[in-house]
Amino acid sequence: MLGLAAAGAAAGAINAVAGGGTLVTFPVLIFFGTPKIIANATSTLALVIGTAGSIFSLRRQVGAVKPWLVRFVPVSVLGGLLGSVLLTRMGETVFGRLVPFLILFATLLFLAQGAFRRFAGFGEKGAAHPHHRAVWVAVIFQFAVSVYGGYFGAGIGILMLGSLGFLGLRDIHEMNALKNILSCLINVIAALWFIGAGLIDWPRAGVMSIGALGGYFLGAHFSQRLPQLAVRRLVTVIGLTISAIMFWRQFR
Repeated sequence: MLGLAAAGAAAGAINAVAGGGTLVTFPVLIFFGTPKIIANATSTLALVIGTAGSIFSLRRQVGAVKPWLVRFVPVSVLGGLLGSVLLTRMGETVFGRLVPFLILFATLLFLAQGAFRRFAGFGEKGAAHPHHRAVWVAVIFQFAVSVYGGYFGAGIGILMLGSLGFLGLRDIHEMNALKNILSCLINVIAALWFIGAGLIDWPRAGVMSIGALGGYFLGAHFSQRLPQLAVRRLVTVIGLTISAIMFWRQFR
């Protein structure tokens, strides 16, 4: 119980700031003897319950990102549902080889978003009036991220932060608020599907969700006290670490 709660708290804090908490909860559940597909589903449910803590902590930033919710919520719901269906139908290995490359690309995109925007010809209009092609690219990318999020989900926060930066969003706290809301929606859809499929280990999900709730709240709360540059550096470090871990797991 202590191990599960601690893993949930660590994952919640990581997800509140950047994403990638599944890389903590999933292997811990496996370590304690949970079958892989059940561990994936249980981790998803535990972390979605905890997300409420981060959204509450970032509630002041929600108003600024409401216009983007109209664009991203529909594709997030649809993609999350499709990904969770794919998991129950196809197993856990289909997207595995692409994931490390995606997370590394998203981290580099987040790190050098201005240069990427100029290279793509989207200029520096900013988030208030983004280039229309940038919006379409971000919406399509969000759908792909949502499918992956419903399927497994490790690192979807990093993927979304890279995409949002590509649009011209610069306030990392507003980006985190939008990212956490969309992540919550994807995980809610996936969790409901997994519940219906009978894949949840309820006792372990309950213990882990208590830890995740505290971790999400504290991670979101204290990240707002840091300068934006410090949070951006932290996101970059987490993204590079996650991609390195996933490359190591895949090619060892």
